[in-house]
Amino acid sequence: MQLNKVTSEPKQYSDEEILSLIRDPHQKELGYRLFMRIHQERIYWVIRKIVGSHEDTDDVIQNTFLKAFKALSTFEGRSALYTWLHRIAVNEALAMRKSKMSEAMIVSLDTTQAKEEGGHDDVTAEIIRNKLDHAIEALPEKQKEVFVLRYFEEMSYQDMSEKLNTSVGALKASYHFAVKKIESVIKNEE
Repeated sequence: MQLNKVTSEPKQYSDEEILSLIRDPHQKELGYRLFMRIHQERIYWVIRKIVGSHEDTDDVIQNTFLKAFKALSTFEGRSALYTWLHRIAVNEALAMRKSKMSEAMIVSLDTTQAKEEGGHDDVTAEIIRNKLDHAIEALPEKQKEVFVLRYFEEMSYQDMSEKLNTSVGALKASYHFAVKKIESVIKNEE
């Protein structure tokens, strides 16, 4: 990485510079390393807020960057690289949660059966999280995305508006409807 001679800080690379490095057969590896170095920490925390555990986050971040590396040659530049990578990360994290939710529902059924047979009630938090996961998965894609960005990432409506190219009012309505649907799904499961 080049250092800025005046400040001795690492040079900031634009999306165009990184893409140019990746597309150059002699600079491809450097381009990929810079791409990861620049975005890895932010993407880690996006995923972590969705999946919860460090181990699952590591798995999802690896899948995210693999998918991104495979698709970078077809990146059209209609959004910033981070926005594009963020979308991949959210999709991968939600897929992981869906997979975990399916596994957890099986465990939950086993736990319910164990309780009926005299088991202990030490899985309440896990059951609540499973219900929330199930309710989120039942949302339409747009509402799911808005809910994840607002609830898990605590993103402001203004930032979401810029990121998703949607009005603040539409995002607030989408979030409101998502919350109501989640509440309804959870109530119906009880």
